[in-house]
Amino acid sequence: MKKNLLFLFFVIFLISWSSQEKKWRQLFNGKDLTGWEQVGPGKFVVENGLLKTVGGMGMIVYPAEKFSNCIIRVVYNVKDNDCNSGVFIRVPEKPKDEWDAINKGYEVQIDNGTRHVGGEYHCSGVLYSLTKAMAHPQKKQGEWNTMEITLDGQRTMVTINGEKVTDFKEGDPVRAKTRSYEPEPGPRPESGYMGLQNHDSLSIVFFKEVAVRPLK
Repeated sequence: MKKNLLFLFFVIFLISWSSQEKKWRQLFNGKDLTGWEQVGPGKFVVENGLLKTVGGMGMIVYPAEKFSNCIIRVVYNVKDNDCNSGVFIRVPEKPKDEWDAINKGYEVQIDNGTRHVGGEYHCSGVLYSLTKAMAHPQKKQGEWNTMEITLDGQRTMVTINGEKVTDFKEGDPVRAKTRSYEPEPGPRPESGYMGLQNHDSLSIVFFKEVAVRPLK
């Protein structure tokens, strides 16, 4: 009887531990920029519990760890349809500036408007300028969107509001670079740093959640 009870408690412990391991871990505490580091010009500020992009092109990086085999969830809204931002992933080393992140990692784009050229390769949910959007599920300005970025080995999948926009695996063909400010093509690592972009003084994007959980 005692052995059965011990076994039962052990099973319950394993289930509980597994469930805890798969819970979302918040990287933004809703109060300040603790754990984040500004790189490049511009900045992020915290207003009413939200991250807000301010000023010129730069980024905040989460320098404590590299991410792989996980899902990164970002909940955001934009002040207007042309606002530009992004989520950097698979950045191999802590970036010296935002161009480091653009050229050595991937930027998952946030930009549903028409002010920035590039069309299907420069819109929300794509790997900026490299992959073509499979859908356009971003809501209108002022409404919250949930972006989930799945890093599964060499595969990168992006959904916005539950709809798939990108499904890319290292080695898949990508669009050739056509402008000087577009990223250099080439392989990215399975594990890398992540960050959020502040793009320009006209683009105001709010983030209320930045979270991560393991795939398994």
